[in-house]
Amino acid sequence: MSNDDAGVAGGRTVGDNPDTTADGEPTEVTPYGRKAVFGATIGYAMDGYDLQILGFALPAITMSLGLSDTEGGLLATITLIGTVTGAMFFGALADRFGRVRILTYSILLFAIFTGLTALSQGFTELAIFRFIAGMGIGGEFGIGMALAAEAFPAIKRARATSWVGVGFQLGVLLAAFLSAPVISLWGWQGLFIIGIFPAVVAIVLRLRLAEPDAFVKQRAKVEAGEKQKNPYRLLVADAKTTRTSIGIVIICSIQNFGYYGILTWLPTYLSGQLGLSMTNSGLWTAVTVLGMIAGIMIFGHLADRIGRRYAFWIFQAGAFVSLFVYSQLTSPLAVLIGGAVMGVFANGMLGGYGAVIAENYPTAARATAQNVLFGIGRGVGGFAPLVVALVAGWQGFAAALGFLALIYIVDMLAMLLIPDRRGQQLDHAVA
Repeated sequence: MSNDDAGVAGGRTVGDNPDTTADGEPTEVTPYGRKAVFGATIGYAMDGYDLQILGFALPAITMSLGLSDTEGGLLATITLIGTVTGAMFFGALADRFGRVRILTYSILLFAIFTGLTALSQGFTELAIFRFIAGMGIGGEFGIGMALAAEAFPAIKRARATSWVGVGFQLGVLLAAFLSAPVISLWGWQGLFIIGIFPAVVAIVLRLRLAEPDAFVKQRAKVEAGEKQKNPYRLLVADAKTTRTSIGIVIICSIQNFGYYGILTWLPTYLSGQLGLSMTNSGLWTAVTVLGMIAGIMIFGHLADRIGRRYAFWIFQAGAFVSLFVYSQLTSPLAVLIGGAVMGVFANGMLGGYGAVIAENYPTAARATAQNVLFGIGRGVGGFAPLVVALVAGWQGFAAALGFLALIYIVDMLAMLLIPDRRGQQLDHAVA
């Protein structure tokens, strides 16, 4: 890699930075890289906040607007449908027009329509606003992950995408801490008005952050006459790529299925099966989320050191064991510790999907791959609360948690379909 090929967007070249690998790849994070990851992390944090506040606000919304239980439940489903819909096309827009530009638009979209949700007077308005806000949410994951992966050195790429993954969990915690006091002071509308603030982040991001070097070079090729490739077709460009895409869809589906299955029903399991108060159930759940945050950060460092596949296998095996053991615990203290351990392994892998997907697809389809493949997984994961409820109704919640443990065996097998390209230059790592 020549000096001219190095981090243009970061404002310096390999010649400016003596800290490079043997093949000339930089090892130090540039100021641009830090700003890019910060912007992506903040965006994904507000995703977590937005998705979580609906659950906290739903009882107040149904009472205030006179909604039926069915209508209230549909709002979560409609938001999820919007999320998957946005994921399907926002990534392609980012591959064509720029990561920073489209990330800004997606943040603005969900911020504005989250704020408008506070003005809703009935179910129809709520449904429309939640669907459009969901579309903005769906766009952010993949674009932010692509931006982070392209902005960081190859040897620290998984750590960059881990920070973005942590953002979602921080947003969930923010919603948990703010919901009760905000609703008591300003009603459920206050939670959604707070959701307007990411619009400010989006504007600052757009003004202060250039497009990453990988995208700039790709656009230069197109402007020089190279044919603009269909990013969706590049996900199934040949047999090897198709096999990789299938493997990534499987691991993303299991990741989301496990996450939504655990967090949706964990408070019910803790209060109903173990007799904990709702206050203690909330505390125990928060400890599990903190375990998830720790797991994401640990995973990023581990994946950069030993490789993607081995890191995933360690965490997948850990998720299988910890979920099975957790389902057998009865002591409150054991449940508290076990919940943190389960959180580390069951959600720690979120830090790795952005890096794995980025490394297996070219710049022309990188954001599309991130959004489409993870978006499909999120759609599959949306069925987890229903499946867990059915299994719990049949055999009890402990059996439902045991069922969730079994799906990680499939997860481990799916990793055999996905090449491990740790440390490789992005566009040199794909066909």
